[in-house]
Amino acid sequence: MFQQLMDDHDFLAFTLANIDKPLKSQAFTLSNQTTVTILDNGVISFSPASGSTKDVVLSCAIHGNETAPIEICNKLISDLLTCKIETLHRVLFIIGNPDSILTQTRFVEENMNRLFSGAHSDGEGLINKERVRAKALEKYVSDFFYDNDNSQRIHYDLHTAIKPSKHEKFAIYPYRPGRSFSAKQIMFLAGCDVDTILFHHEPTTTFSYFSSEQFKADAFTVELGKVMPFGENDMHKFANTHKMLAALITQIEPELAVFDSNKLNLYKVSRSINKHFDDFAFSFSKTTENFTGFEQGQTLAIENNQQIKVIEPYEAIVFPNENVPVGQRTVLCLVPAPNEDIQ
Repeated sequence: MFQQLMDDHDFLAFTLANIDKPLKSQAFTLSNQTTVTILDNGVISFSPASGSTKDVVLSCAIHGNETAPIEICNKLISDLLTCKIETLHRVLFIIGNPDSILTQTRFVEENMNRLFSGAHSDGEGLINKERVRAKALEKYVSDFFYDNDNSQRIHYDLHTAIKPSKHEKFAIYPYRPGRSFSAKQIMFLAGCDVDTILFHHEPTTTFSYFSSEQFKADAFTVELGKVMPFGENDMHKFANTHKMLAALITQIEPELAVFDSNKLNLYKVSRSINKHFDDFAFSFSKTTENFTGFEQGQTLAIENNQQIKVIEPYEAIVFPNENVPVGQRTVLCLVPAPNEDIQ
């Protein structure tokens, strides 16, 4: 079974070809003495022989139709398997939802990025593949981080957004009460062409929040542009992202620019608007881009014959989606955040 991977060095193809076949954990050693461990379908780790000062998790395909991050991770895995690059740090790659890659959909039954921090077992419990997979991914990340307690922990959960954005690439910095935000991490993302940061305001059930809250990892949900089918991504747009992620794992410390808030777009979440009735409808066009701004008093949505209006002098919107189940988030509202606790 593993001969296919070693012949083709294509972990994505290997993952999809074995999607319904149970895989037992198996390890082997590359010519440069890096230990490679296949933990599960779509889950592979690399450990250098010399030890590690960083533990890095790079996850993609938590939503299966977000293809650019999958291609970026698959190329890094291929380069590691062929020894074109050699990691200096422990790194865990996760292809999150292979089933939804095959169906070319965001998810099959349930949005996996709402199922972490134990949410997979809430309510009716482990009733579908996404819930079972989210629980399994939590364990792989937990085991990975616990294996090396003295290292810096990093988790970049890589996505692309449903809608186009005024800021093409952006990242969500999970809520981290009592901890300052890392200028170094923000500038690493800027080197990836991710020059826009959203500071979240509350706990969530996303994958990046799980790593941040449970393991004090430097964790982000990273949005790398708009959803596109395989073969239609302009990979030149991701050249700096690929370059920086490769530097992250192959160098002791990647070279970073000095933090300068004037060269960044910094926002914080002012509120999350949830859907309470089936008739929820936005007042703006479906083609409205992420980060579009609205003035105080403007109507954002109508629900149950009530207007939901802008309450701050200025609010921008991100992730608008009125077609969610009742009780789930329809949009995040943002305000500028130039004075966050960044160190």
